[in-house]
Amino acid sequence: MDVDYRLAFELAPVGLVVSRNRSIVDCNQHLCDMFGAERAQLLGQSFQMLYPSAAEFERIGARIAPILNATGHYADERIMQRVGGRLKGEVFWCHVTGRAFDRNAPHAAGIWSFEDLSSRRPVQATLTPREREVAAHVISGLTSKEIGRALGISHRTVELYRARLMRKYQANTAADLTHRLIGG
Repeated sequence: MDVDYRLAFELAPVGLVVSRNRSIVDCNQHLCDMFGAERAQLLGQSFQMLYPSAAEFERIGARIAPILNATGHYADERIMQRVGGRLKGEVFWCHVTGRAFDRNAPHAAGIWSFEDLSSRRPVQATLTPREREVAAHVISGLTSKEIGRALGISHRTVELYRARLMRKYQANTAADLTHRLIGG
């Protein structure tokens, strides 16, 4: 049986993107639906338009590059932003997985999948970009020291952000915060 790879790309149950230099070369309809955009709005555009801020786009790009360089693939959960439709500007949790075509040039070209987690994990509080980054690492179970190393900040600074998150989510313990961030 011949496999129609274009059809498989289009009908995948997750958003798919082929990228070049952190820009969208091609994407499937599922990605368009997830971000509330038409394909024409996304093709040729920087991934930056899918992030809540330019600073987050830059920081995550800097964090991804050495990991892609070392392993050729990357995955995380982060807050993204819808770009059109009735939900334009809404932020939502998204699981992002990617693979570089060439590990030595990690952003040159790749394939990325996006899974909308909003039905399982709603964004319940207004968070700053850094709070969103810390929250994503808290969900992964990292300690303050590990989060600090990953973000290039001190563990004490991470503890300040964690305390802010606990106040915003009205959490009493670290486990309670993780549970509330996940949407429980």
